[in-house]
Amino acid sequence: MIDMYCSDTKKPLITMLFVLLTAAALPARAQEFECLLEPHEVVNVSSPVAGLLAAVNVERGDQVGKGQVIARLKSEAEQAAVDLARARAEFGQRKVVRNEELIQQALISPSEKDELETESHTAQLELRQAEAVLKQRTIKSPIDGVVVERFLSAGEFVQSDPILKIAQLNPLNVEVIVPVSRFGNVHKGMKAVVQPQALINGSYKAEVVIVDRVIDAASGTIGVRLELANPDYHIPAGLKCTVAFPDQ
Repeated sequence: MIDMYCSDTKKPLITMLFVLLTAAALPARAQEFECLLEPHEVVNVSSPVAGLLAAVNVERGDQVGKGQVIARLKSEAEQAAVDLARARAEFGQRKVVRNEELIQQALISPSEKDELETESHTAQLELRQAEAVLKQRTIKSPIDGVVVERFLSAGEFVQSDPILKIAQLNPLNVEVIVPVSRFGNVHKGMKAVVQPQALINGSYKAEVVIVDRVIDAASGTIGVRLELANPDYHIPAGLKCTVAFPDQ
């Protein structure tokens, strides 16, 4: 028979043992570090050629897609060059077709045949070159993102200065500094939980994509970057946050 009676002197000891056993049975609590949410990429968009801006199609705060036309340079001269090159290319092609029978009947010399074909091919190449020059007058967004800043407007001259600044917000970069003791514990592909500051409610899963291989000896820390999916742009960049890495 088991004696269920416990004296008052034994109660504190039993309580302590119960707490220790309960704590041992619980999973290890993740360690949290302060972090910062940053755009995945920020691009200053400029023109590949100098010219006068005919239009800037977006404003600050607008969402843009990769390949979307965001600005145009004046291109009347370049369009005329394309039209002229196309006319020459079409004429050269018609000339080859008209002389096809003569070529088959050997009524023209091989050198004349070669000259006709070369002229037609050269005209086609000139058309492609003119079209490429015209294409450079149309400026497209290199990324999906949001316009952060607009530097120039229609009527201004563009050289190497940026026209727009675009930030890619999906995914977001989560930048965090961790002590060197976590080196080897935090690794690429590892999942963690990110909680933005009070402005945005909720916790979000992120994945480690970069672990610096160079340690900052002065502070005894290493840099870690995570990627946080943000398809609907619900989370703005620039927020402070905390990231919890699971203990290994």
